[in-house]
Amino acid sequence: MLLHQDGSRHVWLEGQAALDLIVTLDDATGEIYSAFLVEEEGTASTFRALKDVFGTHGLPMSLYTDRGADYFVTSKAGEIDRSRLTQVGRALEQLGVEHIGAFSPQARGRSERAFQTLQDRLVKELRLAGIPTVEEANAFSRDVYLPAHNARFAVRPASEGSAFTPVPGVDLDEILCVQEERQVGNDNCVSYRTLKLQIPETPMRPHFVKARVRVHVYCDGSHALFHGPRCIGRYDEKGQLIETLRAA
Repeated sequence: MLLHQDGSRHVWLEGQAALDLIVTLDDATGEIYSAFLVEEEGTASTFRALKDVFGTHGLPMSLYTDRGADYFVTSKAGEIDRSRLTQVGRALEQLGVEHIGAFSPQARGRSERAFQTLQDRLVKELRLAGIPTVEEANAFSRDVYLPAHNARFAVRPASEGSAFTPVPGVDLDEILCVQEERQVGNDNCVSYRTLKLQIPETPMRPHFVKARVRVHVYCDGSHALFHGPRCIGRYDEKGQLIETLRAA
């Protein structure tokens, strides 16, 4: 019914710089559904974690996080502005998942206790396994450490059954991503940050000049352009066209 998501900056790999461990866990049982290392916590790591969990288990009723800028827009007093959504807030609203912000250190106790355990046990396990890279550490955590951790520390829920809602027919990639609107230029291109995204030929219309389109930016750095519900081009992280989807 309720998931916690948080990040912890720590020296997870011995002798290397500090990294952020992004953890998503179940409030009722303490089971960790997703945990991976990234250089810095942010919107992309949040979407990656949510896709890990939602794609495997389904949608929870609620997600509990801190009030960091990636999760919420807040006032100077720290109050959450529900009228303005972050990219994460927009995606959760689109999926129908309630987003709850923490207002006290005690309220984050579940994830804080999990991080205390992880900073002790996971660091030791990574060192004993001789793992030197983030990629290897994430594979080890997923395939070896987390199953053992959950078997040792997760508890039985008060009620049997699952509150996850299946998401058949929903393309999570197109929701759990950054979405921003842009207007197509006179050259039939979309300027997005430092990139120039050329719209390919399509049988739908001769050009999209002055049309409003939506840019999707995915966790791997690739991009796509949408006109309404239709994808009109896919691009790599450098803005080079890699795929064109044509209307039937």
